[in-house]
Amino acid sequence: MTQRLVLALALSAALVTAGTAWAKSEVKEKLELSQNATVTIDQAIKAATEKVPGKAIEAELEKKHDKAVWEVEIATADNKIMEVHVDSMSGTIIDVEEEGKKSKKK
Repeated sequence: MTQRLVLALALSAALVTAGTAWAKSEVKEKLELSQNATVTIDQAIKAATEKVPGKAIEAELEKKHDKAVWEVEIATADNKIMEVHVDSMSGTIIDVEEEGKKSKKK
């Protein structure tokens, strides 16, 4: 019983340490992406909602298409969630896709 408890505690500690390292890595990546972005979150949301009418419900800076892009999620009038990828350097729309489906080029 004691061996199982020690093993469980050791495993828990390892998972917490790995989780903390992953979180720090994610924060570092987001900071690096933000330093290179010239388009603000507000500009990305504006561009996205001009392309896909609806209500912006989420926006996040991510690495996709081998570059930093704003992924803006929009709730449309026909009850769909659309993801609009906006280039973080130029503000151009890269593509539009329904959440969970394949992408459609602009």
